[in-house]
Amino acid sequence: MRHIYEKGANAEAPTLVLFHGTGGTERDLIGVARRISPDSSILSLRGNVLENGMPRFFRRLAEGVFDIEDLIFRTKEVYDFLEEAAAQYGFDRSNLVAVGYSNGANIAGSLLFHYAGALKGAILHHPMVPRRGIALPDLTGVPVFIGAGANDPICPPQETEELQRLLSEAGASVEVHWERAGHQLTVTEVEAAAAWLQKQG
Repeated sequence: MRHIYEKGANAEAPTLVLFHGTGGTERDLIGVARRISPDSSILSLRGNVLENGMPRFFRRLAEGVFDIEDLIFRTKEVYDFLEEAAAQYGFDRSNLVAVGYSNGANIAGSLLFHYAGALKGAILHHPMVPRRGIALPDLTGVPVFIGAGANDPICPPQETEELQRLLSEAGASVEVHWERAGHQLTVTEVEAAAAWLQKQG
């Protein structure tokens, strides 16, 4: 997968794995990551799927309707890539925190839904429920931050609440931060994610 790796100043800090939104690139969230955890190493991925020329992490059939077969395939592709990247760059595979926005938050959420131990934690900005009707792995103790917009037309509040419930029922420790905004990623939401990560110690 196309990616950027930047070694951080603190080897003990979690490596942040960045997942951009539709039409983004591996450079989009680097500034966000630096605000969230300045000393962390960064592994930033570019989605392998193109939709009308715009990079994404998996295909969709329509707005808000995921191609589940492709989602499963691409989630495994990312999971396998994280294993390869850990070996290549020498970071701790068990100390990864995802930072995803929109489509990127959905693939990060899908990692949690499909693989135990895929992530130590996750910061999901404006995610949807990646899959329904499946048993989630044991997520006991996995901290998850969800940034949501009360007026988000793509990801309505009930979608956020359902995702929070599903993750919590699997054992994750979920905190939802609400903004009086739409689908955009705001500075205050990023600052809330930074404060949340610092609390995780």
